[in-house]
Amino acid sequence: MITLLRLKIRGLMAGWFLLILSCSAGPDYQTPAPVVPAAWLEGRTDGMDFQPAELARWWTEFNDPLLNSLIERAAKSNLDLYVAKARVREARAVLGATGADLWPMVDVGGAYSRNRTSENAFAVGSLAPQGGGKLEQNLFRTGFDSSWEVDVFGGTRRRVEAAEAILDASVEEWRGVLVTLLGDVAKNYIELRGLQRRLAVAQANRSAQQETARLTKVRFDAGLASDLDVVQAEGLARQSTAQIPALESALKQTAYRLDVLLGGQPGMLWQELARQASIPALPPTAHVGLPAELLRRRPDIRRAERQLAAATAQIGAATADFYPKFSLTGAFGFQSISAADWISGGSRFWSIGPTISWPIFDAGKIRANLEIRNAQQDQALRYYEKSVLTALGEVESALVNYANEQARYRALFEAAAAHRRAVELANELYRHGLVSFLNVLDAERTLNASENDLAQSETNMASNLVALYKALGGGWDTK
Repeated sequence: MITLLRLKIRGLMAGWFLLILSCSAGPDYQTPAPVVPAAWLEGRTDGMDFQPAELARWWTEFNDPLLNSLIERAAKSNLDLYVAKARVREARAVLGATGADLWPMVDVGGAYSRNRTSENAFAVGSLAPQGGGKLEQNLFRTGFDSSWEVDVFGGTRRRVEAAEAILDASVEEWRGVLVTLLGDVAKNYIELRGLQRRLAVAQANRSAQQETARLTKVRFDAGLASDLDVVQAEGLARQSTAQIPALESALKQTAYRLDVLLGGQPGMLWQELARQASIPALPPTAHVGLPAELLRRRPDIRRAERQLAAATAQIGAATADFYPKFSLTGAFGFQSISAADWISGGSRFWSIGPTISWPIFDAGKIRANLEIRNAQQDQALRYYEKSVLTALGEVESALVNYANEQARYRALFEAAAAHRRAVELANELYRHGLVSFLNVLDAERTLNASENDLAQSETNMASNLVALYKALGGGWDTK
């Protein structure tokens, strides 16, 4: 009967101990569920698909092999990505170091010393120095020391939980760098092609205006035009010429930015990019998806959520500091004054025992630290909520920009066609003497501006689509 009672008591104690080990101080983290709209406010545009979509390789929709190649190379060689990957390794190492605190620490060591005891340190009749009265002796020592702080109240487990969340946040930071990188590469490539188009327009306009100036000079020599007509025609040609250096500078600067994004020296890509090509065409349908998908696709939102989880776990770690800490310490080894019997049964020593420490007075330090952690959690929560709102706002802005730029392009396309017809009519009427040469110059000047705006609008359409996919968090596989 007594034996059975003892077994029950031991079972209850073991169960109580396991129950304590399974508990952790502080609040348990719960993923927030922010309210997001069911549909986009700017989701009434043709050419957009609002069904759930995967955007891991959105750039392939432009169907531009060189763009695909540049993005793939950037994802392998960009220096910002290398830094982000190093931060992931750092966070993983921090997690390993934090998790090690859950296990016993064991040290092994050995020592040798030569000692002399003071002959005046012993009174008459007292014990003689160890070793038969020898004042000088050797001391050999080797053994193991171990200590284990039992995580009764879960403070260490909460720190491990925080380190895991920080590791996840660093992974999301890397993904955020990747999303930004892919968008920047595509945007700069599209801008480069747009500058090439605008440069070609400016060069064509310069050639046409130089020809106009030459013909006007011929008419002047034949007495059919005035000196003012000649000067005005030459001025317009030089004005177009003046636009070319600025476009060439912008073109080279854009190419150099691409070089840096790919982790290369300026000029590395020029041979590939120098040959003029068309601006990447828009796909028939832009895949947008649903607002709720932002929560799982946008790396900045995912990172903010993980930072909130880490801040919540830190509250538990700070709360555990209010409770006592239990540790087990032990030592085992050999100690002798002679190397001959150093490793022998008689030279053994050992010790083992529990320790407990409990902060009684710390002038409010632990409570202040807990308040710090609570404030940090509140900051993390608000930052998460702001990240969601910022993402929604960016997508809505990208949607309206993309739709309105297409409407603008259509109007500019029609305007450019009308202006080209106006130049033809103005030249014909001028040759018949029905209008002044100023009408011709005004028509050509207007056409130049219209064609430049058209090329810029085509560039903006493609860039706005890139901005839309970037706002949606596309560029990595969410599966």
